[in-house]
Amino acid sequence: MRPRLRHIGAAVLASAVLVSASAADAQEIVEAPSVVLTGVPFDVTAASGGAASPWTLRSATGEVLATGFAASGETFQIEDIDVDGAALPLALEIAGATLEVAPSALPGWFSLLPPLIAILMALLFREVVTALFAGVWLGATALTGFNPFAGLLLSVDTYLMPAVADSSHASIIMFSLLLGGMVGLVARNGGTNGIVTAVSPFATTKRRGKLATWAAGMAIFFDDYANTLVVGNTMRPITDRLKISREKLAYLVDSTAAPVAALVPISTWVGYEISQIDLGLGIAAAQNAGDAALVEQLTGVSPFAVFLHTIPYLFYPLLALALVFLTSVMRRDFGPMAAAEARAAGGGGLFRPGAQLATDTESSEMQPKEGAPARWMNAAIPVLTVIFVVLGGLYVDGRAVVGADGTLMDVFSNADPFKTLLWGSLAGCVVAFGLSVAQRILTLQEAVDAWLGGMRSMMVAMVVLTLAWSLGAVTESLQTAPFLTQLLDGNVALQLMPVLVFIASAGIAFATGTSWGTMAIMLPLVIPLTVSLGGAVGFEDGTGYSILLGSISSVLAGAIFGDHCSPISDTTVLSSTAAGCDHVDHVRTQLPYALVVGVIAMLLGDIGTAYGLPNWLALTGGVAALVGILLVFGTVTENAPETTSS
Repeated sequence: MRPRLRHIGAAVLASAVLVSASAADAQEIVEAPSVVLTGVPFDVTAASGGAASPWTLRSATGEVLATGFAASGETFQIEDIDVDGAALPLALEIAGATLEVAPSALPGWFSLLPPLIAILMALLFREVVTALFAGVWLGATALTGFNPFAGLLLSVDTYLMPAVADSSHASIIMFSLLLGGMVGLVARNGGTNGIVTAVSPFATTKRRGKLATWAAGMAIFFDDYANTLVVGNTMRPITDRLKISREKLAYLVDSTAAPVAALVPISTWVGYEISQIDLGLGIAAAQNAGDAALVEQLTGVSPFAVFLHTIPYLFYPLLALALVFLTSVMRRDFGPMAAAEARAAGGGGLFRPGAQLATDTESSEMQPKEGAPARWMNAAIPVLTVIFVVLGGLYVDGRAVVGADGTLMDVFSNADPFKTLLWGSLAGCVVAFGLSVAQRILTLQEAVDAWLGGMRSMMVAMVVLTLAWSLGAVTESLQTAPFLTQLLDGNVALQLMPVLVFIASAGIAFATGTSWGTMAIMLPLVIPLTVSLGGAVGFEDGTGYSILLGSISSVLAGAIFGDHCSPISDTTVLSSTAAGCDHVDHVRTQLPYALVVGVIAMLLGDIGTAYGLPNWLALTGGVAALVGILLVFGTVTENAPETTSS
């Protein structure tokens, strides 16, 4: 593939490789990768300096890879450079200067090693902090030319520190800590016990407790982070009383949060999904400029309409929600989850002996103060405050952006979810603090201690979350996602595009731990690729089924599937945190369920509909298959036909 040139103005990009020259306005390499993968194209950004000049990019053997002309003071980008290790270092000749680009070369498969090593270590040794750090260190060591000491230093200053400093990451950490502080307050003031007492007459059985958790997750549809932390922390005392294992609670929370947020047209996910669909359609239209009818078809469709019509084809999220409901109603589980539920029901403990809980729920700081009244309102009011402040904040912030004429979908799509989550968690803390002190349940000092105690209980989870983000950044530096997307290139049978896209999206989300990042990588690639293969036939205004619509759906669904399977996903970590579950145990027990749903979604959904199966029949068949699997392979793990709380 020949490199392509793109002029990008005078914008200054963050530099990975800098080559200085003698003068202040001299030519320089502005950005280049520190590692390149064999067979994966990369880009180099350079500045022409003060003089206009032609330029030539050569390999180490002298082969001309690209040529061009740069205006005075121009920053330009050479794209799609595809060379192997023997061609390195590259030399950029411009205005009499020779600038060296000398990244390390690695085989493509190596980019998968850091996340795979971390995942395997976590599953084998059941200790996630060391496993994640090992993955970060391995990747950083490769980036330094396999210098282990330099890799250790790079792990800290280039990956761990920026993971915390990132504004969106810092918002999630603050939101989690503030919510932990609120939970600490309502635990100490007796509110948690009050909720358990109030709900006990209704959630009298395991079945009802699980269904209540599922329903709560469906109700908090507007954001997956808020869903995970609010539902998990609220329902944990109830499920504990009903002897529902922490692993099952983590599964109920995790497998509801992202799917429902991705499916509902009014959520913090929708705007992002629509923007990526719009970008992909625009790229496809530009690449097919010679076909006026196709361009009109692609540019004339509303990205929101396309999103709405992907919903019936989001087979994995829909079937994942169905399996949560079915396991709750049928009271059947299989695999490691069945063993966890049998242990809890048999009195062996809500979590595995020796488990490393993501949240320390056993600490004395998380127990009610002696003599504290069990008033449900002392927990319900702060939790409802969080929900309504976040919802209200999303509306106010989004309305300020779109104006009075914007639709409700536009309002939620343009709101800043991180800012509003902070508002909600802070408001919940203030209300819980006020209720505790005003009723003289806790003194001012006791309330502060309870608040800080709740935050301390979240520290292990925050360490895990930071390491997960760091590992995601390492995979970005190692170009893991571009390597995986290369698998889609070449000759692909059109009807297999949806299932191949699903697998590739799942692989990227699994390796990087981010469903949103996967969408950003895949949608601009998949939409033009599918159109080029003829997949837009039947797309019309986005309402009819086509391979293109199926491929778009597969990106969204595959991203969530990979996210559910990945121990470095932030929502997976937060689910373990909210449920007070060992993180590795959560991943190990949820993985078989996710794989079963994923396989059914691929066979009946992605492949079936691509070959003409109606989507309603694919969904009906999927639910029937899940029921059959539970009946054949599932076991009822309760001691009695219907266990009640005592």
